[in-house]
Amino acid sequence: MTPITLTCYNCNTPIEVDDRLSRSATCDKCGSYLRCCLNCRFYDAAAYNACREPQAERVKEKEQANFCSFFEVASATRSRSPSKKEDALKKLNDLFKKPGD
Repeated sequence: MTPITLTCYNCNTPIEVDDRLSRSATCDKCGSYLRCCLNCRFYDAAAYNACREPQAERVKEKEQANFCSFFEVASATRSRSPSKKEDALKKLNDLFKKPGD
């Protein structure tokens, strides 16, 4: 097995992993799952179902471990940016924030 350097999508920590990454593997620093869509080379937020692999089944929770047979470790560092939903919720909360909160 060839070691690969994976960068955790959540905290950007570089981690040495085998090319056959276990589904239950987590980041030592933040505890995020490593075998998830956000660490896959096919992940693309702009693509249909956020995946560039047309044969892959839809995965709703991109940060959760999954059994996708097309998973390949992403080679580029990719920082997690807030989703449109998270961004909109933050703006609403800021808008309706009570004084002193």
